[in-house]
Amino acid sequence: MSDEKQSTESTPTVRDAGDRYEIVVDGAVAGLTQYLDHGEQRIFFHTEVGERYEGQGLASILVHDALTDTVARGKRIVPICPYVAKYVRRHHDFDDNLDPVTPDAIAAVQSS
Repeated sequence: MSDEKQSTESTPTVRDAGDRYEIVVDGAVAGLTQYLDHGEQRIFFHTEVGERYEGQGLASILVHDALTDTVARGKRIVPICPYVAKYVRRHHDFDDNLDPVTPDAIAAVQSS
């Protein structure tokens, strides 16, 4: 038997579910990052990965792919979520597409 057949791990995929991006592993949603579109901005306000999937780097993959898609759609990134904020501080690929967290952005999320 080949090594390929012995491996049961699948490649995680990230999909846009309308108000959140989800990371899917073996057909199950392993985590998500929620957003709100506000004008030209996409405000990221919550990210989580299921306990079963922690420690596998899935949050990083999820956020990277979500931010990449956001930029491809011509949106600006507002990182209210602490995980997304930490990610963009450590990875400078998105510096040109970041907007600061403002009271207006916070109010938009709170009223949604």
